Amino acid sequence: MNWYEKLNQYFPVEEMKSKEHMELLLQEKSDIYHKDEGKHHVLMYVELSDFVFIDYLFVSKDARGQGLGHKLIEKLKEKGKPIILEVEPVDYEDTDTEKRLRFYTREGFEHASSIGYRRRSLATNEINEMEILYWSPSEESEETIYENMKKTYNEIHTYKDSELYGKSYQPASEVLTLDQNNAIPKPEQIEDKSSDSSEKPASE
Repeated sequence: MNWYEKLNQYFPVEEMKSKEHMELLLQEKSDIYHKDEGKHHVLMYVELSDFVFIDYLFVSKDARGQGLGHKLIEKLKEKGKPIILEVEPVDYEDTDTEKRLRFYTREGFEHASSIGYRRRSLATNEINEMEILYWSPSEESEETIYENMKKTYNEIHTYKDSELYGKSYQPASEVLTLDQNNAIPKPEQIEDKSSDSSEKPASE
């Protein structure tokens, strides 16, 4: 089973890019789009100067419980940049969604509760809602995470979409929203240093 088949079996169809799309990113955006593949894992990620975006992370059931996922995340953390990813909201009828959120929470990721993400799938034509999680070595504002998500959406998710799929995804302004009232500000904007809400773990 090749790397794409592994991802395709694990992730829902509405979250998957086509193989052609991903191969094109690996070829034409090889400076920022990367594949880390081993016998028991596939990690697709984007690395820009100021952040890392995890596109897909798959760990084989044969290797679960051996700390492989943790090692892969640690390797990205060593880059010293904020790490962002999209995750499905917890569906209690699908234990994988709960396990995924529990894993990232354990790894220190927080839920960017001020960021909304709703995209119509070109595969199913249904609205797909995702939650944004992030880890940061420094106190990162959710406004910054939001701007980085827009950059990822424009440069990676919608790259040559009309050419690849025959139609275009919605613009970032329709897919991503920021609730300013709910955004966690940067530390210098917090007057009461004793109540730092950015330290709360993701909980959904």
